[in-house]
Amino acid sequence: MNVFSAIPVFVAIVETGSFSKAAERLNSSKSAVSKRITQLETALGIRLLHRTTRSLSLTQAGQIYFDSVNEALTLANNARDAINQHQIEIQGHLRINAPMAFGRLHLAPLISTFLKKHSKVSIEMIMDDKVLDMIEHRFDLAIRIGKLPDSSLIARKLAPCDSVLCASPDYLQQHGIPDSPQALKAHNCLVYSYFQAGSEWQFNSNKGVISVQPKGNYRVNNSEALYQALLDGLGICQMPIFIVNDALKTGKLVPLLTEYSLPKHAIYAVFSARKHLPTKVSTFIDYLQPHLYRIINK
Repeated sequence: MNVFSAIPVFVAIVETGSFSKAAERLNSSKSAVSKRITQLETALGIRLLHRTTRSLSLTQAGQIYFDSVNEALTLANNARDAINQHQIEIQGHLRINAPMAFGRLHLAPLISTFLKKHSKVSIEMIMDDKVLDMIEHRFDLAIRIGKLPDSSLIARKLAPCDSVLCASPDYLQQHGIPDSPQALKAHNCLVYSYFQAGSEWQFNSNKGVISVQPKGNYRVNNSEALYQALLDGLGICQMPIFIVNDALKTGKLVPLLTEYSLPKHAIYAVFSARKHLPTKVSTFIDYLQPHLYRIINK
């Protein structure tokens, strides 16, 4: 068998920790991946993996082999990326992860224009408000909003992302207008489950940062669901302006506690640290940045 063609399969198994996840990464079947590794071990004449029904681990020989072939695979990928940088016309498959509401509202229209301009590129966009692991899910690029956790990934700021505390006129007429962050304790606060800045809402004042633990009867992991709840007069919520801007302009939503500033956030393009960033990735980021900045700040 061709030992070299089995290396990406072996590396995918080690990195994901399972045959099924490796098969998903490689767009293959679990049985095909298992067969490939069995063939590799037979060709090498040594067992690389300890397999049980519940766990998967490297043998001592498997660890030595992985350290060597993983480095070789990285070098091969770097060489491919270096060559791709000299392409006259970019091409290839671009796998992107983005938050649901932001992806639908702002990325989707831009992608259509990008693909019309670069006909040899194909894009697969996975929209999910949950932060997915880029390596495990084989994303070339992810769009992240808010505070970024420490990691080995590279982040490039695309645009600012300001937030606003708001509610509908109907809600405020029934429950009153809060005059301070502490007054929010008497209100129904709607919560975004995947809020990256932590569980507390923070407000900047001339006396320092004021933190409030929001409490209410609705917690959801989708920004557009929260937006609908706000319009329906269910409560008060802290929302990105790019979602609620039109409702603020028409008076369907009212900004609150405007004398207090909210923490500054941003929209980032996040990608793996590589010696040569693939041209398809850098070109897409360069395309996104000015368009998003103009849209977000209009």
